[in-house]
Amino acid sequence: MANIVNLKVDGIDVSVEEGKTVLDAAKKLNIHIPTLCHHEDLCVAGNCRVCVVEQEGVRNLVASCAMPAQEGMVIKTNTHKIRNARKHIVELLLSEHNADCTKCYKNTKCELQTLATEMVVGERMFIDLVKEKDYTIDMLSPSIIKDDSKCIRCQRCVRTCTELQEVSALGVAYKGNEMKISTFFENAMSEVVCTNCGQCVNRCPTGALIERNYIDQVWDAIYDPNKHVVVQTAPAVRIALGEDLGFDVGERVTGKMVAALKRIGFDSALDTDFTADLTIMEEGTELLTRLKKALVNKDLEVKLPMTTSCSPGWVKFIEHTFPEYLDNVSTCKSPQQMFGALAKTYYAQKRNLKPENIVSVSIMPCTAKKFEADRPEMRDSGYKDVDFVLTTRELAIMIKQAGLDFMSLPDEKYDSIMGESTGAGVIFGATGGVMEAALRTAYELVTGREVPFENLNIMPVRGMDGVREAAVKIENVLPDWSFLEGVELKTVVAHGLTNAKKVMQAVKEGKGHWHFIEIMACPGGCLGGGGQPMPTTSEIRKKRAAAIYAEDEGMPLRKSHENPEIQQIYKEFLDEPLGHKSHELLHTHYNKRKRV
Repeated sequence: MANIVNLKVDGIDVSVEEGKTVLDAAKKLNIHIPTLCHHEDLCVAGNCRVCVVEQEGVRNLVASCAMPAQEGMVIKTNTHKIRNARKHIVELLLSEHNADCTKCYKNTKCELQTLATEMVVGERMFIDLVKEKDYTIDMLSPSIIKDDSKCIRCQRCVRTCTELQEVSALGVAYKGNEMKISTFFENAMSEVVCTNCGQCVNRCPTGALIERNYIDQVWDAIYDPNKHVVVQTAPAVRIALGEDLGFDVGERVTGKMVAALKRIGFDSALDTDFTADLTIMEEGTELLTRLKKALVNKDLEVKLPMTTSCSPGWVKFIEHTFPEYLDNVSTCKSPQQMFGALAKTYYAQKRNLKPENIVSVSIMPCTAKKFEADRPEMRDSGYKDVDFVLTTRELAIMIKQAGLDFMSLPDEKYDSIMGESTGAGVIFGATGGVMEAALRTAYELVTGREVPFENLNIMPVRGMDGVREAAVKIENVLPDWSFLEGVELKTVVAHGLTNAKKVMQAVKEGKGHWHFIEIMACPGGCLGGGGQPMPTTSEIRKKRAAAIYAEDEGMPLRKSHENPEIQQIYKEFLDEPLGHKSHELLHTHYNKRKRV
């Protein structure tokens, strides 16, 4: 049990656990201390000094986010000295900040802007230094834009990239007045170590890091009478979109989202969950095929454990960091890319449309999906499979631009042809969801019975622990699957690239004796993606996860193989999982990349 320390904040007694900070103590008393560099997902920094307070007996002001609470400490948070210090700090930051707020993507959601408003910063007492410096705006990435003129050097992005994700595509360069956040974006994005996960974007307090915006291009396509614009929405979008449109965190807005898409002008509003179900059919079959080769044919060349491939941030991470295990990655495309390939083949055929006239748009919780859509491998339809990727945040902007009162919209359903889905597809949005969906189907296919967990809820793979293991004993199998009789299928789930690295290092050292690995690049999985509404904290991720599982439990069908549209597409177009047509459109390969 943690020790308790007692202190006073603004004359009020408060007790906190040992190791908590002065900022934590103030929060417990509902005393607001402004912060900029602080983020609860990240390590303590104390870089910006906006959170300074007075400590009795200490001459200098101290950073409350970095000062551990100590027994008997007496703290003041609102004195003339403190207010002046904070005001001057913000004024200094503004002196080096390109304050074109009305044109900034982060306008009204910029933390520096909010602080400037709170502190009533009028005429600046420091000269405008923005014009004195040469700033770089890096727009080479299809996913992320970096604008140095808006950077306040709080280093949240650096701590995110180096500590939370262990990617290290961002770092601090130079010192003093010349200090800047350095990136490798200047190089060709296919070869830099950046995974495009967007966690840096999600934590940047200003507009220095934002997603590459494709809103205008999508509007142009919608207004073009010669184009048929089809949109797909990822499972994690429906449980977060409402946060930017007036709803509380964790409220599901699936029906209102579909209604908004139709009113915006998309010709067809469809569900990425459909191809999530399709992914389970293909990926589950691939796993069973690998197990058969290993157990029956005694093929020592078969690559196990097999890992999931639906997180593009994870795929690019393994291409750079563990390229020797690329053959262990499932050859399945992500649900987004499966959808794109089918939109310009199967969907075009069903709707009697020319594929060159179809514009395929996806709404994703993820900035890495923008990079994924640009990969040269993703053109198996004969065209670019997904033309434009928008984040959850970008869709919220489009809804506002369209003048829609989102909260008053009726609930509507997805259109048919690639619009039907199951609860298994929905849970793809949460860490552990792909594993759970796969186990629901794979177990039933080989035994003829439902997976032996209450109400299909495979609790061992759920939750927010960084790495979670689960094992399922396969018994009383159907005749075609006799080679699996008595096998204990061992699985592991990891989210966040730091945890991905731990799992793959265990495999490399011969310590990870698993058959199937699920990895999501972002904390919490897609629901914590770099394109989701801000802020995204641990509590918000938990509420979003609860919403995803509630959506699953409310679905009439909760196993991918029961989706009637999945059954139909195999009957009419794909023949069978891992068949020739499936391999041609739904599977891909990966590339060994350098670390530069």
